[in-house]
Amino acid sequence: MFKSRRFVISVAAAAGIITIPMLSALALQRTPSAQPDLDLIGGVIGLVERAYVHPVGADDLTKDALKGMLNRLDPHSDYMDEKEFKDMQTDMAGQFGGLGMQISGQGGVPKIVAPIDGTPAARAKLEPGDDIIKVGDTSTQGMSLREVVDMLRGTPGSKVTITILRGKEPPFDVTLTREIIKVASVKSELKPDGIGYVRISQFGNDTSDGFKNALTKLKSDSKDGLKGLVIDLRQDPGGLLTAAVDVAGNLLDGGTVVSIRGRQPDDQRVFSAPSKGDMLPGVPVVVLINGASASASEIVAGALQDRKRGTVMGTQSFGKGSVQTVIPIKGRGAVRLTTALYYTPSGRSIQDDGITPDIVQEAPKDQQIAGGAMLREGALRGAIANPGQLGANGKPGAAKPKAGATAAADKPAASSPPIKADLIGKPEDAQLNAAIAYLGKRADNDNGAVKAQ
Repeated sequence: MFKSRRFVISVAAAAGIITIPMLSALALQRTPSAQPDLDLIGGVIGLVERAYVHPVGADDLTKDALKGMLNRLDPHSDYMDEKEFKDMQTDMAGQFGGLGMQISGQGGVPKIVAPIDGTPAARAKLEPGDDIIKVGDTSTQGMSLREVVDMLRGTPGSKVTITILRGKEPPFDVTLTREIIKVASVKSELKPDGIGYVRISQFGNDTSDGFKNALTKLKSDSKDGLKGLVIDLRQDPGGLLTAAVDVAGNLLDGGTVVSIRGRQPDDQRVFSAPSKGDMLPGVPVVVLINGASASASEIVAGALQDRKRGTVMGTQSFGKGSVQTVIPIKGRGAVRLTTALYYTPSGRSIQDDGITPDIVQEAPKDQQIAGGAMLREGALRGAIANPGQLGANGKPGAAKPKAGATAAADKPAASSPPIKADLIGKPEDAQLNAAIAYLGKRADNDNGAVKAQ
């Protein structure tokens, strides 16, 4: 997406992307006061066409001018020419040979934000924080993210070699085989003592049904009933907003899941759970998050936290709380523009701050990925600052709630390198074991309360 843009080299589209019909004539109109500025831009384009040392076409200059204008707004706004727009639509459909990782261009070199479970990138044990310094024999220094993506993509079954810089280790090469990224986003397992475990690796088209089916199977497999549920959103980079609303809605009876607020009336929306949506009434829930949990993951964690339906455990999440609207321009590509921000049910903005866990539970040092602290939204160039709490008038900027008003109002942010991807869900996964132990104690206490009566 950017000099600080992010791409998913996989099936998932970024959560919060909304596509609207053709850009209206009204949006293309300019006010008289804008004419001198447009004359300046047109004059400079004409000067470059006439005088630059190498010939440059007006179309290329116009495209670059639009990109420069939008890229400076925030890390997620951009102009896409017709080819880039079609590539984005292909991204969302997942019909391409990819590697299965989300990358960012922060700092001029593409950096891996998160590999997606079950993809070539994950199987090669690439890690969040890895820098991709070469693709084949070509250095990526100063290359745009779109150029990097085009080099990483290719025919399914073909190979690509990338050079990785990981922390202070010497650079090393990894050869990956491209494939159509079609990964089941939901995996589940019944853990001992009746604790259900659901891992969501990304929020895609199959997540809503997959999560519902997982809960149904866990209930069926637990002979004495589920004693608790762990929803694992660690290293989940996000995905579809609708899938996030559906997942949270399967554990809530009505009420707000998330709201979005922007400048225009159409950008004020509230997404709610079904009136009798909770499939596991009375079953305690733990949501595991970390610094690579972003966007849709944060929507689910924030909703269950605010609604007192789940205990959030782990470390501070990424903090991607903005909504991008994709506005096609006939025959000329599209504009991707940040138009709104997400708010949790209590009115907290996810943007920049992310979700603070109720229980801080870091991965042990020997289970953390190497290379130091994780990249977070607030570190991206031009990132939008947190606008503050929604006030009684529904507008942001109110003071933060008093102590105890939200589950994590007083707790300090905790951020550390996340767990190694190949340990997630395994018997030695310390964070998961802590979540299971917490739910086990909850179940014991509940049983004791019943017996005491």
